[in-house]
Amino acid sequence: MNREPNEAIEVVGGKVETVEVSKHPEASIPVSDLSLADIERRRSHPMRWVAIIVGVLAAIIAPYWFGRTLAVNNTDAIISMFNGVAPQGIALIGWVAVVITYVGLAMAVVVSPSWPWLIVFVLGLAFEQFIAGLSMLNLNFWYSTYVVYGDQSALANAANLGILSAAIGIAVYAVIFVGLLVVIKKSSPLNVLTKSWASFILYFVIETLALFVVLFGGLLTAV
Repeated sequence: MNREPNEAIEVVGGKVETVEVSKHPEASIPVSDLSLADIERRRSHPMRWVAIIVGVLAAIIAPYWFGRTLAVNNTDAIISMFNGVAPQGIALIGWVAVVITYVGLAMAVVVSPSWPWLIVFVLGLAFEQFIAGLSMLNLNFWYSTYVVYGDQSALANAANLGILSAAIGIAVYAVIFVGLLVVIKKSSPLNVLTKSWASFILYFVIETLALFVVLFGGLLTAV
């Protein structure tokens, strides 16, 4: 059986040459009546995004409301439950809740399939919001915690400081990481700092420093 040559004329190294190119005797893409817009619409999974948005909103609103309700209506029970825990431990719990939430979100962005990490993100967010509700987290939380918990407000303040320290750590990390992306060229040896594994190390270093400031910087006794 004779096969026709599959060749093309190209400029190689400044010279005109005849080179072989690949040939597909049969179409590798099946014939379809769908347009490109239809295909992209099917791949977008709009219902999945609706479910994610609804889950995130529920994780933000419901746990915070439930925790705040417990704090107002069952204050004595909450105080007795956490009476033996040091403020440093409570601050650590708040810090861990935010860190887990961010790690779940970040991993959902960079890892496929993303749904296991989305579950981690939503559960972490719900846990963080529940703690925020118990500790009456708001812009003037030191006033709210004193109104609800009285002389025992130190534990609630510690939880708020743990949450806020982790949130500030995320903001500082975002600013530094974006700055590295802008300043460092792709051809630079320092470009390794923009890799995903390096960015995670940077994030945990910043978060650890933020936690140490809360635990050992005198903030737990000042608020």
